[in-house]
Amino acid sequence: MQRAQQILQDTFGYNEFRHHQSDIIKALLTGEDALVLMPTGGGKSLCYQLPALIRQGTGVVVSPLIALMQDQVEALNELGVRAAYLNSTLDAETQRQTEQQLLNGELTLLYVAPERLLTERMLSLLSQTELALFAIDEAHCVSQWGHDFRKEYQQLGVLQQRFPKVPRIALTATADKRTRQEIIQQLNLGNAAVFVNSFDRPNIRYTISEGQNAKQRLWSFIQQYHSQDAGIIYCLSRKKVEQTAAWLCEKGRDALAYHAGMPAEVRQSHQQRFLREDGVIIVATIAFGMGIDKPDVRFVAHLSLPKSIEAYYQETGRAGRDGSAANAWMAYGLNDVITLRKMMQDSDGEEQYKRIAHHKLDAMLGLCELTTCRRQTLLEYFDDQLEAPCGNCDTCLSPPETWNGTEAAQKALSCVVRTGQRFGVNYVIDVLSGEENERIEKFQHNQLSTYGIGKDLNNSEWRGVFRQLIALGYLDVDLEGYGGLRLSEQARPLLRGEIVLQLRHQQKDVSGTAGSKKSKKKALRSVDEELFSALRDLRTSIAKEHGVPPYIIFHDSTLQEMANSRPDSLDAMRYISGVGEQKLKKYGSDFLNVIQAHPLAEILNNNFSDTVNETLHHYSQECDVERIAQQRNIKLSTVYGHLAEAIAGGFLEVRKVVDLGDAEFNEIVNALEMVDDGEDNLPQQKRLKAIFDALDQSYDYGVLKCVQASL
Repeated sequence: MQRAQQILQDTFGYNEFRHHQSDIIKALLTGEDALVLMPTGGGKSLCYQLPALIRQGTGVVVSPLIALMQDQVEALNELGVRAAYLNSTLDAETQRQTEQQLLNGELTLLYVAPERLLTERMLSLLSQTELALFAIDEAHCVSQWGHDFRKEYQQLGVLQQRFPKVPRIALTATADKRTRQEIIQQLNLGNAAVFVNSFDRPNIRYTISEGQNAKQRLWSFIQQYHSQDAGIIYCLSRKKVEQTAAWLCEKGRDALAYHAGMPAEVRQSHQQRFLREDGVIIVATIAFGMGIDKPDVRFVAHLSLPKSIEAYYQETGRAGRDGSAANAWMAYGLNDVITLRKMMQDSDGEEQYKRIAHHKLDAMLGLCELTTCRRQTLLEYFDDQLEAPCGNCDTCLSPPETWNGTEAAQKALSCVVRTGQRFGVNYVIDVLSGEENERIEKFQHNQLSTYGIGKDLNNSEWRGVFRQLIALGYLDVDLEGYGGLRLSEQARPLLRGEIVLQLRHQQKDVSGTAGSKKSKKKALRSVDEELFSALRDLRTSIAKEHGVPPYIIFHDSTLQEMANSRPDSLDAMRYISGVGEQKLKKYGSDFLNVIQAHPLAEILNNNFSDTVNETLHHYSQECDVERIAQQRNIKLSTVYGHLAEAIAGGFLEVRKVVDLGDAEFNEIVNALEMVDDGEDNLPQQKRLKAIFDALDQSYDYGVLKCVQASL
């Protein structure tokens, strides 16, 4: 692993491995197979790219999307890694040259789509090549119940048969227990080492709201939080995609539509603009996103309800890949539910598929109606645990109105039990509501004690109760059967009245975005913003020259670290995260020149806290104290306190800070000296209070603090 650590630093520019990367790489280097579940932005690519650089031969990466292939190959080439791809965008001559490079052993990594890989010609080509490993990316596509099912993925088990000695690694960011089992079964990974990282993306704030005027609420959200940021907006239909993109353009935003019905060249053009330009919003159906490696997507919004929690998690996961604060915002309404149910009912899928799809939609609705932390439920869906509420979702930040649903829940659970735990939601609701129909009479459920005991709630309210009971884990749905409800173990205490259950009121006409605090943290001090902007301009210029997206040159996080630490030599720049040896040689001097052209003012070259330096930066721009307080939204005394620290450190002269005549200044000095003589051991706050009182409360505490700091 010593060589792996060296490559991590020299080639990729990182000082340490994250999550289980080290163990995964070690497994591949010893010839083991691996199944890896790691959140988006967690570093999945490194798990196979780095072993391919160490093992003999070519690493073959199975990728479902052309965009992902191009992105990763461009990024690897910038790092000096010999990588290529084979797909339909290449002309015949380029394909022939790439195949010859493969046969000659000149490629470290080759990206290929599953459809091409499974052709006898490609398999034959690979059999003539020394292979380092197979990496099957987006492995959840193997699941026939999943939102990204690709039938070719189910045939990739042939790799184990044809190349039994070549280690394989399957990777995904989205897989519940059923999908994991399916991946192992379909890909013949029964002996693989399994690595499951937490699915948590703590930098993403989840907000879900129900109500009218969804578009207007979306616009308010964008204006308030992301007025200049890149983002993705998902809609269910192509028509809604085009209408929303046009509406955003009318509002003054640079918005582009993307859906499968558009000409390929238009989709490609819009995708490239989104990847390479700043502040572009893409409005899309689910045809867009998988494999998009843009790190600085600051928000993902849904104007239509996703079909499942898996889809929601994967789509929202495209925000904040760089680890900085990001938003996942969703509006949903009854029309979305009706439309999705109709689409599922009208689909060509088998009944079992439809039942599972309905269950997934119900779970998604349950997430929307939670009264507790959304992140905890989201993670529980993937068998992941978060011990305490996250504090970064709308239900944590702005708890919804609730009602005591204990009795209603007990009625629902009791009715499920008394009907035999084999019927679906609609039937149980009919029994609770006292409906008279042939099916209920056939099973004699009109004779049950629970028949008609739920007339105090209407059908819509009962559906809300059942969805929440499913989401909270009190009821399970029999996926293998006919969607029948059955009680989980945790339902027993509720049914016996040992716990109280609070349910969420259905929200109506909710305006604005749930949660009052902004989720976008300031990653830069104001003193570094000018330099950061200059570094971004240089990056854009280099990216255009090389014909690649800017983030392939350097991520924003790398430029932010440059702006914050201001390295003064190439050797110092080497230790910036994301700057490997190859990029240091190619770009280091250019970025160093920009840094040196933006020297830090002497007053800011200190060890004070960021908030103190923020004030000092404003002060150095010839702002008076009151204006600084207004601009920073802090108290006047706090501003004076920051300036006092600089005075005490010798960075400022007190007489230039406080607007005092000689007589006033001397009066304060004399008062300070008198208090110091009389009370040597008096705490500073009490000393200032004594001076404040002695001077008849004529001077601000902050002014007194500044004068005291100068003595």
